[in-house]
Amino acid sequence: MSDLTAGPPPPSRRALVQRVARVCVLLVAVLVPALVSALVRGARSGRDTGLRHLYRRTTVLLIRLGPTFVKAGQVLGTRRDVLPPALCDELGVLQDDVPPMNRAQTDRALAEAFGDELDELFAEVDRTPVASGSVACVYRGTLRSGRTAALKLRRPGVERVMGLDLLLMRRGAALVARLPVFAGVLVTDVVDHVAGAVLGQLDFEREAEALRRLRRNLSAVPRVWVPQVFTEASRPRCIVMEFIDGLATDTAQRCSPAARKRFGVSGLTAIYQMLFVDGFVHCDLHPGNLYFTASAQVVVLDAGFSVQLTDRLRRLFAEFFMNMAVGRGKRAAEIVVESSAGLDERADVTGFLTRMADLVERSHGLPAKEFSLVGFATEMFDLQRKHGVHAAPELIFPLLSLLVIEGTIRELNPDVDFQEAAKPVVVKGLFGTTTTSG
Repeated sequence: MSDLTAGPPPPSRRALVQRVARVCVLLVAVLVPALVSALVRGARSGRDTGLRHLYRRTTVLLIRLGPTFVKAGQVLGTRRDVLPPALCDELGVLQDDVPPMNRAQTDRALAEAFGDELDELFAEVDRTPVASGSVACVYRGTLRSGRTAALKLRRPGVERVMGLDLLLMRRGAALVARLPVFAGVLVTDVVDHVAGAVLGQLDFEREAEALRRLRRNLSAVPRVWVPQVFTEASRPRCIVMEFIDGLATDTAQRCSPAARKRFGVSGLTAIYQMLFVDGFVHCDLHPGNLYFTASAQVVVLDAGFSVQLTDRLRRLFAEFFMNMAVGRGKRAAEIVVESSAGLDERADVTGFLTRMADLVERSHGLPAKEFSLVGFATEMFDLQRKHGVHAAPELIFPLLSLLVIEGTIRELNPDVDFQEAAKPVVVKGLFGTTTTSG
């Protein structure tokens, strides 16, 4: 069992007070000047300019607050169903900026993960990280069997720090939810889902199982590679897996146009396979977790942020995409309502159905270069907010996994037709077979 089953250890009162004080100081130091500046800019150049400046300063604040808030901001940036699109754009560019562990920290982390077993399992572990993030660093090692392995090693004490920050977020959300301006907004639900997503990235046993599942599921997609987990060497604080050499973020740019197009097809088919067939979805396929090799393979890494759809919602999601792809706006709109988390007391369902159907029909007629998943989802979420139809949180993250990958796929193949490419995989998910699109 994971050592996070019961959650992070409760923080001491002193630690909580110290963290609250630091958060308050940063709020005053960063957001107050930003609010004043936003008002001035808004008066000079318009409300949108002022808001954009405020959103940029909000991302600065999250970076100053530390890795937990950065990760929470990254997840919140996907919640276009409840947050303004311009704020989501700013949050979407947040990246971890955490120095790698030094030698002493690495030795401590290895001791916490393996104890006396380290030398029994590994012939060698290079103490220089090959990658660094807020939760873990990755090292190259050699198993006693002779196989080269990647060790994703959790930072010492990270669960305590993140647990403290998430507790503050939840308490802050409870206070914010009482403000009249947030009436009807599911503030605490959203923050609970964000906290769950962040904590899920600390559970390495869960992530190891997610990698194994993705490896099995995506074996059905040509040219997609998920590293093998070495279960016998993995521990609750360290995932040991196959080391894939030569990964670089610019590999695709150095390949031919034909190879880039193959990358795009494989990457898009992989996400459709997760969404419509398996229902088990990697929700964080940004360029740091999605790589391409010189041999034209797509590599999927870091499955800590993955979700399992119920079979009912998987089928509804597939049915929605099928109806969108063929322009059946009325049925697509009905599916959005069927899959919703609920309706406001003053919900205008009839108005939503009419406008959602129109959105689907307008989008169906667009050429591939003019259709944007981000644009479509933004307008859909805006319609849901205006008409009181709450999106189901279970569907939000999988849907937005598409939005995360859209930019990468467009760069690889500008002519890709997301709706047409979905058809054969949707048919497989709904009817257990495939068909030729076109």
